[in-house]
Amino acid sequence: MKCPACGNELKEITAGDVAVDVCEGGCGGIWFDWFELKKFDEPHEAAGEALLEVSRDQGVSVDHSKRLNCPKCDDIVMMRHFFSIKKAVVVDECPGCAGFWLDAGELGQIRGLFKTEVERHKAAEEYFDEVFGDKLKAMQAQDQAKLEKTQKIANMFRFICPTHYIPGKQHWGAF
Repeated sequence: MKCPACGNELKEITAGDVAVDVCEGGCGGIWFDWFELKKFDEPHEAAGEALLEVSRDQGVSVDHSKRLNCPKCDDIVMMRHFFSIKKAVVVDECPGCAGFWLDAGELGQIRGLFKTEVERHKAAEEYFDEVFGDKLKAMQAQDQAKLEKTQKIANMFRFICPTHYIPGKQHWGAF
């Protein structure tokens, strides 16, 4: 595979029990196939230590404004987005194969964001609540008010109609 950032040939190396592709001697980027990054994104995952210092050529410059093609799915342009809600690290992700391209140094930054997956999920929940919490509470209050109104109307019909006229309560059919 070719490096999507500098065109260098990617070299497969094994870190722990996972084979990843690195741009050794080029830009120093790392390609993670589907779900591989999860095995290296926390500081306590020792296998990730080997990937923190990929040898690179300081003369190689990477244009970070350029959209990158997936090294695995040649004709697919990767999506660029923040790795987490802290918005500290921008990664490239392939919408086709779900692989991640990390530029040199980004793995170290990612490993410094959260200590555990639980901490990452908690931060995401807090952010979601901060952004949508008030709107969701207002929607829930509206739904509760509609439910109460509907229940009042249903209770009124109990006194107007005998039970056997309420749809679904009779054996002989519905209105």
